[in-house]
Amino acid sequence: MNKLPGYPSKTHRFEVRPGLSMNYIDEGPRDGEVVVMLHGNPSWSYLWRHLVNGLSDKYRCIVPDHIGMGLSDKPDDSRYEYTLQSRVDDLDALLKHLGITGQVTLAVHDWGGMIGFGWALSHHEQVKRLVITNTASFPLPPEKPMPWQIAMGRHWKPGEWFIRTFNAFSSGASWLGVSRRMPADVRRAYVSPYNNWANRISTIRFMQDIPLSPADKAWSLLERAAAALPSFADRPVYIAWGLRDICFDHHFLTGFRKALPQAEVTEFEDANHYVLEDKHEVIVPAVRAFLERNPLG
Repeated sequence: MNKLPGYPSKTHRFEVRPGLSMNYIDEGPRDGEVVVMLHGNPSWSYLWRHLVNGLSDKYRCIVPDHIGMGLSDKPDDSRYEYTLQSRVDDLDALLKHLGITGQVTLAVHDWGGMIGFGWALSHHEQVKRLVITNTASFPLPPEKPMPWQIAMGRHWKPGEWFIRTFNAFSSGASWLGVSRRMPADVRRAYVSPYNNWANRISTIRFMQDIPLSPADKAWSLLERAAAALPSFADRPVYIAWGLRDICFDHHFLTGFRKALPQAEVTEFEDANHYVLEDKHEVIVPAVRAFLERNPLG
């Protein structure tokens, strides 16, 4: 795990639950405006490295690896409940541990949107700016079919076996989730945390926790997050979206546009799910300019 190009040389550990440690990045001045960056599945905090490197001279960048992901512990089901609520609780515990009680900017991608907006339900006044990239904070739009690659893991037992045996989701996303091919060392960094059957547990549990109906554990929390989303229409929002994403496609972007009509939106027709890989040269300076135009105060 020592070949992670662009990743901070030092990260931190926090015992988020008894016997379970969460890895996190905490870069930048302690008194800087706080930017909390949340990854999804099957990525990890490595996803945010370009933004961390582009902001941490001035802003305090806090980037956790969710339990089961990245460099965090990867317990089996007997030691951890892999649910959206657990993720929200873990984030809350980490930020309390770090003494983050003031204003924050929330930056989200993929499942990070559901986790971040789930946390924001009880921290609405803390979240003063939003950076949104290829994510969701509301249920699957009715006109949007679930991609078969996701349905395979969520609904089909052999799909789980395939994903955990061959690291199919993380490896596949490193190829199919970008429009611009990742350099080999970057691709290896993306998939390296998921190097055996046991360490791939969260890549499938995230899929199985996707809320599609009221019968699913995460449904209630996601519904509440969706209902609260328009309440952020009074604060600055920057959206960067890769339109080639087969999962979080234009249907989801439309949902955010409707809920947050004030948002500054940059659409990339030639970018994919990992929009920060395809377009970091554009997005990082755009995010920095957005933050500087909209200072906290």
